[in-house]
Amino acid sequence: MKTRRLALIDMGTNTFHLLISEINPAGEPVSLVKLKEPVKLGQDGISRGSIAPDAVERALQTLANFKTEIEKHQVEEVKAVATSAVRNAANGTKLVRAIRDQIGIEVEVISGDREAELIYYGVKSALEIGSECSLIIDIGGGSVECIICDEEAIHWKQSFEIGAQRLMDKFFITDPISAADAEAEMDFLEKELQPLTAAVARYKPCVLIGSSGTFDTLCDIDVRRKGLDRTCDPCTEADLTLSDFYEIYDDILKKTRSERLAIPGMMEMRVDMIVVATILIDFVLENYELNKIRVSSYALKEGLLSEQLKLVME
Repeated sequence: MKTRRLALIDMGTNTFHLLISEINPAGEPVSLVKLKEPVKLGQDGISRGSIAPDAVERALQTLANFKTEIEKHQVEEVKAVATSAVRNAANGTKLVRAIRDQIGIEVEVISGDREAELIYYGVKSALEIGSECSLIIDIGGGSVECIICDEEAIHWKQSFEIGAQRLMDKFFITDPISAADAEAEMDFLEKELQPLTAAVARYKPCVLIGSSGTFDTLCDIDVRRKGLDRTCDPCTEADLTLSDFYEIYDDILKKTRSERLAIPGMMEMRVDMIVVATILIDFVLENYELNKIRVSSYALKEGLLSEQLKLVME
């Protein structure tokens, strides 16, 4: 097998990711480019079932920039997937056509189940899940993927259309968020996540594995608080103690946007969504009696890469 180059694009509701890898004759990937852009595809439209015109423009411009990077690296194969914002928007198909016609990239709109499966394979690429049952959670802007699994298999999975942008539109009314609105979000999650609650009761996971996004930012804040360094490459996994999570969580909930932005390790693209996302994490920890938080910096795009590598080796 000759060396080949592969570009993977994850069009998330909040962030677009580009991963360019070179796969050597042994089927081993070498990362050449990793980019992420805060496109905010769901902003000002997701709760109304559409993608706003400004968000469409941001998407097209970002993908045009990605295409330039892809051409610069002489990539032979491009695979692009779109998730919650596009699959649920009335104008999602129109956007996919515009991307094909204007940028020359074919986009596959994937289901929530498919998204959850790819996240599982991405997490498996980052860390050893082990034989004990774990609950993987990926908090996106449009949807939240929940996977109960071990190293060998997925036992249960479901995608819930309650991502951070949707939760923000519904509950983040004042800044800082009011206690009443935080409680209202908790009540909402209790109803929406009933299938997850039933699955947890059946499979009894004891570890929470947070996939990328909010969890990465929480780890960055944690290490900065402790004067440590998390800039190693590759830094694919980390642990976050429950006590450390709750210290950060309590701090985030009482701060305004400008105060949150001043927290060392906070990313501007997550400064608002992290409020409702951490409430969701609190709900999961409180209701499912999980005793440990592990964090994988790998998610959907690495799952796509893992899948492509299997195809190459077959």
